[in-house]
Amino acid sequence: MNISKKEKFSEWFTEIIKEAELGDLRYNVKGFIVNMPWAVMTMKKMYSLYEEELEKNDHLPVWFPAVIPKENFEIEKEHVEGFKAEVFWITKGGDKELEEPLALRPTSETAMYKMFSLWIQGKTDLPLKMYQSTQVWRHETKSTRPFMRGREFHWIESHCAFSTRKEAEDQVLQDMRMTEKIMYQEFCIPFIFFERPEWDKFPGAIHTYAADSLVPDGRIIQQPSTHLLGQNFAKPFNITFLDESGKREPVWQTCYGPAIWRMFASLISINGDDRGLIIPFKLAPYQIVIIPINPKNLDKISKKTEEIKKAVENAGFRIKIDSSAKTPGFKFNQWEMKGVPFRIEIGEKEVDSGEFTLAKRFDGKKIKVKESELVGTIDWLAAEMQEAMLKKADEFFSDKTSTAETIEEFEKALKEKGGFVRIPFCSVEMEGVKCSDALKEKFHADIRGERFDVKEKPKGKKCIICGKEAKHYVYAGRQY
Repeated sequence: MNISKKEKFSEWFTEIIKEAELGDLRYNVKGFIVNMPWAVMTMKKMYSLYEEELEKNDHLPVWFPAVIPKENFEIEKEHVEGFKAEVFWITKGGDKELEEPLALRPTSETAMYKMFSLWIQGKTDLPLKMYQSTQVWRHETKSTRPFMRGREFHWIESHCAFSTRKEAEDQVLQDMRMTEKIMYQEFCIPFIFFERPEWDKFPGAIHTYAADSLVPDGRIIQQPSTHLLGQNFAKPFNITFLDESGKREPVWQTCYGPAIWRMFASLISINGDDRGLIIPFKLAPYQIVIIPINPKNLDKISKKTEEIKKAVENAGFRIKIDSSAKTPGFKFNQWEMKGVPFRIEIGEKEVDSGEFTLAKRFDGKKIKVKESELVGTIDWLAAEMQEAMLKKADEFFSDKTSTAETIEEFEKALKEKGGFVRIPFCSVEMEGVKCSDALKEKFHADIRGERFDVKEKPKGKKCIICGKEAKHYVYAGRQY
C-alpha cells in the first residue's frame, strides 16, 4: 500500500477494504455491501469466541424472524419513537398490500418480548437468558461507511429476564466483563465503558452503558452497549411471573449488543499497518501460509510442504500452501496484506537442511526454525504476538485522552489530538441536552457520558458550555 495509515487514515481504510478483499462496495443499494470471504471467515471466528463466552454464562441461542408486526413494534412507545426514523417497512407481499406493515428488524426487543410473555409464567422460568447472532436493518440517514456504519449490519444481541433488579444489574456487569474478555483480550480492541447521558440512552432503557473505542484519526466508534431495561418493556408486553406470595410481578430485563461487524472495523483500524492487515492469531482465516521458493525440484519441495502442512494441521492450526504461479515476492505481499500471522518459506535449501524460514507478520522479523521444532515455535510465537498486539493497542489508546476546562481548550484538544476530551459539564439529566446540542453544533462533537468505573465530581468548576456549576466530568469527542 502507498497510503500512510497515520497520516491519511480514511483513505487507508478505504484502500485496505479493497486491496485485502474485505468488502465489495459496488452493490447497487446505498448503505449495503457484499461482505467478502476473507472478512466473513474472520468474523465467523469472532462470532464463535463471543458465542462460546455467552453460552459459558448460561445464554442460550435462538433464531427469531427478521420481520416484526407493526402492533408489536408500537407496544413500547419510547422504543418506537427512538427507532421510527430508521425502520424499513414491508408493505407488500407480491402484488398485494399486507393487512399490517411488517418492520424489518432494527433490533429484537419487540419481537422477543412478545414471546417472553408466553414463555415466562412462574419464578422457575427465570432467569431467561437468550441470544441470537443475526443481521439488523436500519435506514441510516448519516453517511455510511463499510463495517462502521451501514443500513445492514451483523451483530449478536442478548436479551435476559430476571425476577429482581439486582440480578439484572449483575447481568449488566457480566456483559461488561464479557466485553473485556473477548473484545479487548481476544480482538485487541481497547475501550472505555461510559454511562450514557439521559438523552442518549437506548430507547426504553433506565441506563445505557456503552464501550467506546477509537480509530487512528482520533474519532470514536461505539462498540458493545449493555442496557438496564428495568421493567419498561415487561409492563407493556405483560412479561410477568408468579412470585412466592402468589402475586404476579413484572420481570426485570437487560439487553446487550456486541456488533461483530463494527468490531471488525476496529480490529482492522487499530491493528493494521501500512503493509495491510494484522489479524490476531485466533481470528486469522489462515494462521500460517507456506510459500514454496523457486522450486527446481518441484516434487521434492511439494512433498515436504505437504508433510509440513499435515503436521501443522494435526496440531490444530489453520494452514494454506500457496502453490500458485505468482512470484514469491507477490505472494509475500499478498499474504502480508491479508494479515496472515506467520509465513513459512520452503526451497530446496530448506528441504535439504531441515531448517525453515519463518516470517512473523506482526513485527516483520524472520527466524530459522528446525522442522522438529516448528509446531512448538508457532505455539509460543502466537502467544507472544497476542501480547505484543495488546501492548501496541494500549499504547495507541492511552495517548488519546485530554482534559479541557474551557471551550478554547476543548477546541484545541479536538484539533491536535482528537480522542476523548474530559470536560466539566452541568448535567447528564435532560436539562443538559441543550449544552450537548450546542457542543455538537459548534464542534460536531458528542457527549459520551461519565466513565462507568470512575464517577468524578468536579469541585468549583463551571460547565464549559453554559457556565453553570459543573456537576459531572463527562467525556466528549467526534464519532463515526
